[in-house]
Amino acid sequence: MNKIVECDGEVRVPLPPDEALALFTPEGERTWAPGWAPEYPAGQPDADAPGTVFLTTAEGRTTTWVIVERGERTMRYARVRHGENAGTVSVECRPDARGTRAAVSYRLTPLNAAAAEELQTFAETYPDFMAHWERHIAAALARRA
Repeated sequence: MNKIVECDGEVRVPLPPDEALALFTPEGERTWAPGWAPEYPAGQPDADAPGTVFLTTAEGRTTTWVIVERGERTMRYARVRHGENAGTVSVECRPDARGTRAAVSYRLTPLNAAAAEELQTFAETYPDFMAHWERHIAAALARRA
């Protein structure tokens, strides 16, 4: 049986929590994540609203995302990478002395043995993944200044 893979990490963002959270929306992520290009099958009336569906493609693989929750300081997504894994991604922005600590959690279930191995690798390298996000966000914010 395939086991749920749980990954928890933090990204520091030098902005107040409400501004930092905007970076973790579908369109906000477009501003700092290389290759992130969400597509909206039903159009994009409010890309941050619960129920919004969007697709992303990376390395030739498509992931379907659904915004499940949008709060003042939280975002939660359901996501399915077709034939590989399914689960949730959540972001909670908390104030700290230097701006915001964004807690980012992935809960993913592999849908086959190969996906289980890939998710295990993802879990092992998750701290690097979070550090990558932090560097890209910092660079994007520096370009804005």
